[in-house]
Amino acid sequence: MTIIKSFSVGNGDMFAIRHDSDNFTIIDCCICDENRKRIFDDIQSMSFDKTIKRFISTHPDNDHIMGLKSLDKKFKILNFYCVKNEANKKEIDEDFQYYCELRDSEKVFFIEKDCTRRWMNRDSNERKSAGIDILWPNINDKNFINELKKAKNKESPNNISPIILLKAHGINFMWMGDLTTDFMKEINIDLPKVDVLFAPHHGRKSGSIPQEWLEKLKPNLVIIGEGSSNHLYYDYSKKKQYDNSKYCR
Repeated sequence: MTIIKSFSVGNGDMFAIRHDSDNFTIIDCCICDENRKRIFDDIQSMSFDKTIKRFISTHPDNDHIMGLKSLDKKFKILNFYCVKNEANKKEIDEDFQYYCELRDSEKVFFIEKDCTRRWMNRDSNERKSAGIDILWPNINDKNFINELKKAKNKESPNNISPIILLKAHGINFMWMGDLTTDFMKEINIDLPKVDVLFAPHHGRKSGSIPQEWLEKLKPNLVIIGEGSSNHLYYDYSKKKQYDNSKYCR
């Protein structure tokens, strides 16, 4: 059975996936002194018997890479996945510097639309894959290229986030990092029906999913992240054609 854990980290994102195969995946991290032992204990319990382990970074904002260095020190990140980028920041902290080291190392695998990799989405004679597909970014899209330039020029890296699809037991799960509403309205993308959607940008209003996208995704469940209620968007169930959809925090 595939198990997905969304960690309670306050204002940030961190997910762990124990796949129904010899795979274990972490998506983003937001680790501090207060939650480190709890999170590390959970990761150890979920991954102890898995051979293939990967870390997927959606983008290098602090609330998605906090504690990255300590995570690597504890669990040895051998497979680091991110979009190819040259993101920079006005204020460089230890974890962003460590992100850059991993991004520019031999451990990196750059993800993009329709990329393939053994055991991420390709089976072998040794083991089944994790069932993870990357639906975005299209690295030739002018809007995405513009966001890469912004991130390089020390602006927000939110919109370099990938769209990640996990297929498990006939159920589709989707992550979108911190994509913003305005950006989603600008790009063209083929979207499948999903069962569980982790709302982008922690469920904030700035990342509310456009109606056109929702009509394609038709999620049965929208999961909203933690954060101040002033910034969260709770109205997915009220959108056109989604009277029966559910959301939770």
